Amino acid sequence: MADKKNIVVTGGSGFLGSFLCEKLLEAGDAHVICVDNFVTSQESNIDHLLKNADFEFINQDINKTFDLDNFSELARFKVKFLGVQEIYHLACPNSGKKFESIKMETLLTNSTGMKNILDMAVKYKAKMLHTSSVVVYGPRPVDNAPYTETDFGSVDAVSPRSCYDEGKRFTETMCATYADVHALDIKIARISRTYGPRLALFDGQMIPDFITNALDNKDLVIYGDETFSTSLIYVADIVDGIMKLMKAPRDIGPVNFGSDIDVPLVDVARRVIEMTGSASHITFQEPLLFITQLGLLDITKAREKLNWLPLVRLDEGLKRSIDYTIANKALLGFNFGDLKGRLGA
Repeated sequence: MADKKNIVVTGGSGFLGSFLCEKLLEAGDAHVICVDNFVTSQESNIDHLLKNADFEFINQDINKTFDLDNFSELARFKVKFLGVQEIYHLACPNSGKKFESIKMETLLTNSTGMKNILDMAVKYKAKMLHTSSVVVYGPRPVDNAPYTETDFGSVDAVSPRSCYDEGKRFTETMCATYADVHALDIKIARISRTYGPRLALFDGQMIPDFITNALDNKDLVIYGDETFSTSLIYVADIVDGIMKLMKAPRDIGPVNFGSDIDVPLVDVARRVIEMTGSASHITFQEPLLFITQLGLLDITKAREKLNWLPLVRLDEGLKRSIDYTIANKALLGFNFGDLKGRLGA
């Protein structure tokens, strides 16, 4: 009956969520309802979307019970009568340096919050996609072998970071159980370390901090030693992947999304210094609890079942991130000095 479907994006003002909202709006066939409460996200990520007639922001803690039918601002989307057709569930606190202070929010999001969103899917009989994480597989194996979707993984249920790692495993169990009991179409995307514009600054997420510090000729800090390596996937590639997964057959099972290239962080830091013409140096500090060497992902299933591959090379992704930081330096509160000579601007 509706000319456009209603799509809910939880965590929609976050790093990944804001790019997803943009892409869904660009398609032109949906109303996008962004649900967030800014625990680890920023309103600035979605400021440019607020004037779009097909976009609506709802300031809501998903750990508290809520009903979309009761929000008067959604009347123009006729949610009360037409319901919701798709739910992208991205909401989960994610912070390197604030991890200790938001443990309870993380725990509840991976339990109570998950239940509330799954109940929403039941109410509207909506298709749902849940963003899980590479952490469900456990620590990086000694041989660095990539994890496939059939690997069970092993996570310490009582570790200092289990509210996130074991929490993500539990959310997958909830998805599988709800799908079975209520005959729902629920997809699970297991995502590796993602970078790009809008990633939180000064939070231990090293790529954006590399860029801001390099532009200001400050030290680039690696939270670990020179052996710290990681795969890095650009945000636009992840958005492309999860949108393809939403359209996939309902029995596809969990799907890995990430880069299959392992990169030493020292090399990434050096490349940022070169690209910005910076006089910065690389230093090392004690590891952060939430920023660890994640396992690598085998992406064969995504390639064969979804025709998906990461397209943005690391140099291109870094360039886009640097350009964004420079273009938004006033908004971000920086004065990087004279960049013209260094960057050939």
